Amino acid sequence: MVSRGNAQGSLVEAAPAKVNLTLTVHGRRPDGYHEIESLVVFADAEAGDVVSLKPGGAFRLETTGPGAGALTEAGEGANLVARAAIAASTKVPQLQTGTFRLEKRLPIAAGIGGGSADAAAALRLLRRANASLADEIDWMGLAASLGADVPVCLGRSAAIMSGLGERVVAVPNLPLLWAVLANPRVPLATGDVFTALGAGPLKAGGRPTRETAPPRFADLAVLLGYLADRGNDLEVVASLMCPEVADVRARLSELDGSLLARMSGSGPTCFSLFASSEAAQEGARHLAAARPGWWVVATALG
Repeated sequence: MVSRGNAQGSLVEAAPAKVNLTLTVHGRRPDGYHEIESLVVFADAEAGDVVSLKPGGAFRLETTGPGAGALTEAGEGANLVARAAIAASTKVPQLQTGTFRLEKRLPIAAGIGGGSADAAAALRLLRRANASLADEIDWMGLAASLGADVPVCLGRSAAIMSGLGERVVAVPNLPLLWAVLANPRVPLATGDVFTALGAGPLKAGGRPTRETAPPRFADLAVLLGYLADRGNDLEVVASLMCPEVADVRARLSELDGSLLARMSGSGPTCFSLFASSEAAQEGARHLAAARPGWWVVATALG
């Protein structure tokens, strides 16, 4: 993933799309939050936002890119870059911030962790800009306080996330995956989907232990077998709330070479897996031509 500086003295971090290959909802806790378990992977830098920081001076945030307008309409609280910077500065008042710039490429409320990826990128930038203070901050704890997807996005590599998202176990040696991601440009709020799911209470002692050790996938066939046994528990209710989900998934599954198609996260973005980059690129071209109003991208996942 991209981590670099530029000629203007800014630090730059990629904020790639997060894709939930699986998502199991184990139940609702007494505090109303849901315990989940999910195999998560990340797209390449081209399928993501870009966050930069020019250290020095007071905190400031500039937002550009094709998704900037939608983010502004969603309200200030939707911008997790600002929340991440403010939370980190509150923890360590002497932390140096500066001017953040968010290039928003991903659709919002899309089930691919765009805001969470942005927040995680902001935390990585602050860690790089404050090397002498980095050890004083519990970065994973700070990430968990910002949202369920932020901890896994902080590491931005294949992992099993569980609990409320605060437990992250790396999955080593994941076979290289190629995918097409598609979104109908209809936002779908995660909280609304979980509410509509109506999950029962988490049973006493019911915290899962199945994934205490990360799964190992010898090849793509083994991974596909694992995925076939685990779906996305939010997909049915998300499809009822947003009928476009079913259309997106159906279109993806019909592409030549599609190995598996399903919804990511709380939707409405769906993905289809392919055996090669060429097959994914061709699938994306075909789908973009058939549905020019959709957000469609071919990407590697890992």
